[in-house]
Amino acid sequence: MRAAVFNEPGPASNLHIVERDLPVAGAGEVRVRIVYSAVNPTDTGTRGGRGVPDGVAPPRVPNQDGTGIVDALGVGVGDLEPGDRVWVWDAGYGRENGTGQEYLVLPRRQVVRMNDDIPIEVGSALGVPALTAHRCLTVASDGPDRLEPGALEGRTVLVAGGAGAVGNAAIQLAKWAGATVLTTVSSKEKAELASAAGADRVIDYREEDVAARIREVSETGPQLIVEVDSGNLDLDLDVIAPGGNIAVYAVGDFVMPSVKALLKNVSLDFVLTFTTAPEEKEKAVEAVAEAVNAGAFGVGERHGLPLLRFPLERIADAHDAVENHAVGKVVIEVTAP
Repeated sequence: MRAAVFNEPGPASNLHIVERDLPVAGAGEVRVRIVYSAVNPTDTGTRGGRGVPDGVAPPRVPNQDGTGIVDALGVGVGDLEPGDRVWVWDAGYGRENGTGQEYLVLPRRQVVRMNDDIPIEVGSALGVPALTAHRCLTVASDGPDRLEPGALEGRTVLVAGGAGAVGNAAIQLAKWAGATVLTTVSSKEKAELASAAGADRVIDYREEDVAARIREVSETGPQLIVEVDSGNLDLDLDVIAPGGNIAVYAVGDFVMPSVKALLKNVSLDFVLTFTTAPEEKEKAVEAVAEAVNAGAFGVGERHGLPLLRFPLERIADAHDAVENHAVGKVVIEVTAP
């Protein structure tokens, strides 16, 4: 089988295609034929030697997320069948083999079935973005610990960066759970994508006064903020409702406006999906799977997340696209659907 490998940390050009033996599914494991391998900023970070430390040194096959077809089952796996459509999560975290290869073996819990009527490419947008979004939307102490229809009814959510993969997932999941969703973007093109994802109000922060606009459309301000840039905390604290929660999922240095936070009794959480507690991850996986199978989570331009496709031979170009902030979801076409 073909696999993309990097033998040492560095630029995307370090990735090259090799031939490997077909892996064998052991007890409690599932072998998946990967159709689409997704590329996230965490994947380019790991390849570049600046990612989340997980104790695994190269050579490595990159990419955490993907979607594909069940190919073989290990002993003890009885609730999947060869031919099932599935998505996988955290494939390359703490192990040498990610989804950038034709076949991948994973523990059963990291392989999630999709209904047959769900387009297989939907699974490429799950994993890191969707599980991160779920945790951001459920980390507040006074909120639900698992999303479902109605779980965020009556709440307003502000999603910073609504055209990104996590932002798109947060919008779709929050709307599925019944929230009113506000989001910020940096261009007309991104505004159209965030609207397609389902946001109720889209604010172009380069053209509008964000705080004034939020006050116009929300009497109390958002109870939940899903934040991509910790540099926005001053603005977040201006607009957030008293007792609200800010969940930050991206790295960056910041100065904490503590007086504002104290006066509003605001809570601040940091979210990294790889290291969430097992029970939190399980609830996130279950909720995301439910939303997907209910048809409430989509990909493609009409759902606000265009797919940018690359063949496996161009995986280096795909990694470069993510590092150059391509708008949309970058995926590798590994095998035919």
